[in-house]
Amino acid sequence: MSWHRLVAIARKELIQIWRDSRSLGIVLVMPLAMMLLFGYGVNLDMKHIPVCVFDREGSQQSQDLLKRFQSSEYFNVVRVVDNYPALVRAIDSDKARIGLVVPHDFSERLRTGETASVQAIVDATDDNTANLAIGYTQSVVSNFSDQVQVDWLRQQGRPEPKPPISVDARTWFNEDLESRAFIVPGVLALVMSVIGAFLTSLTIAREWERGTMEQLVSTPVTPLEIMLGKLAPYFVIGMVNTGICAAVGIWWFQVPFRGSMPALFISSALFMMVVLGLGFFISVIGKSQLAASQMALVATFLPAFLLSGFLFSIEQMPVVIRAITHVVPARYFVTILKSVFLKGSGLALLEGELLALALFAAALTLLATHSFRKRLG
Repeated sequence: MSWHRLVAIARKELIQIWRDSRSLGIVLVMPLAMMLLFGYGVNLDMKHIPVCVFDREGSQQSQDLLKRFQSSEYFNVVRVVDNYPALVRAIDSDKARIGLVVPHDFSERLRTGETASVQAIVDATDDNTANLAIGYTQSVVSNFSDQVQVDWLRQQGRPEPKPPISVDARTWFNEDLESRAFIVPGVLALVMSVIGAFLTSLTIAREWERGTMEQLVSTPVTPLEIMLGKLAPYFVIGMVNTGICAAVGIWWFQVPFRGSMPALFISSALFMMVVLGLGFFISVIGKSQLAASQMALVATFLPAFLLSGFLFSIEQMPVVIRAITHVVPARYFVTILKSVFLKGSGLALLEGELLALALFAAALTLLATHSFRKRLG
């Protein structure tokens, strides 16, 4: 293998990237656009849920309960009505996600030590939002109920009850429970999938479409030199974008980074080899740039988005889908990213995921090399 021929092929590919405005746009704009889009646009933290209130009693105690909802960061009382039809209209028109109804005998039942019920009407068109809203509502009402019980026992001259079991929760790795802390690191996997597989899927297909592959093969350049020379620029571009996106996540979005940079870049280099090998293989078997780009999108971006644990928990998926995720390289890389960023895990603790990426990289490199040689033959 000649170093000079390899550099010449790499230089030729860089010129192709520079002249191709679409590829250049993907290289320069897509990574930062995806970071900003997911960093600001995707938020799984449910706060300021709009609430409509129908207080049928209007007593001091009912207002105390409603003030707990007003003071909570999870709720936002947007409307107060005086009848059921108005409450229903507020929910039907998406003005409110929850309708709270305080009964007319609320304070009287509490005063006599009876159980008082508060009705919560929840819009469940989005089941995830509904489940969270119900949980937050039950928490606010439960805290208010505990305080009412303590006050009633004091008035009766009885001692305050002590709970037999108390939970002292301590949150590790994502202390503020912010979804952005685990979303932003996962965006790196999506960026590298786009830069690696999507762009390299066009390399060989473009040569065949333009009729320049025959001229390239007629030179002393070997198939291995062609493959390495064409992939080298994308490897460098991908690693540079990885560094830029990591810097944006750490300094712009304030995502904690507790691991080491060597662990991040070693794992990123392995994953980049995986997506480059897959993209090159798709480029070889694709008959056109359009077909190759579509195949790359289906084979890399969609699995990385849906089946990697980036947004959706793998443990909550059906058994069959969980089994399929084991052949998705992005699954292992997303696990590494979250462990390096949030847990501060070193290479020794990630050897299983790193080994999986290394096996994927070796298998896809051999597959791409064999397919390329076969097509040239």
